[in-house]
Amino acid sequence: MRRTIPALASAIAGLLLASAPAFSLSVDIIDLETRVPAVASAPAAPAPLRESVQPQQSPIPRQVVSWNGSEAPGSIVVSTQERRLYYVMGDGKAMRYGVGVGRPGFEWAGAKTITNKREWPDWMPPPEMLRRRPDLPRHMVGGPDNPLGARAMYLGSSLYRIHGSNEPDTIGQAVSSGCIRMTNDDVMDLYTRVKVGTTVTVMR
Repeated sequence: MRRTIPALASAIAGLLLASAPAFSLSVDIIDLETRVPAVASAPAAPAPLRESVQPQQSPIPRQVVSWNGSEAPGSIVVSTQERRLYYVMGDGKAMRYGVGVGRPGFEWAGAKTITNKREWPDWMPPPEMLRRRPDLPRHMVGGPDNPLGARAMYLGSSLYRIHGSNEPDTIGQAVSSGCIRMTNDDVMDLYTRVKVGTTVTVMR
């Protein structure tokens, strides 16, 4: 039987469709359907803790000063008498910060090493402090209202830290339980300069 040209064209088209891979389009659709719900249903990332807290007016602005000590660049020296912290920069210079220090009965001196650094640290009062102040919370999450402020640098295995404060008016005073307090602005600046292993010398 002779086939007409339209019939022959239809037959050829049918053969081409039958031999074409039937999975390519369906795979694309399945893959798309697999990806989109996964993206849409993924939990949103937690919002980062606010880095910019309310600016604190420090009674003792930080500044670069001359330094003639023998400490190596990168070291920290705290003068509790002056209520100043010096970060030794080298070339006869140091960055000077105002700090709060231990109140009478909580003064100390010596050399320590920064063994840990934390951003927006949680606060857990040590047992010694809880015995003096049983009204204190046992645990307080990090944040602008936390007594440790925006950053903390832990000094050896001691209970002492260099940390921020939510009480900037205490900078330049002797009111702490031995920790070195800084404004949040200053402690964030110092935090970027120091490393774990930094030597901290506290002088009375």
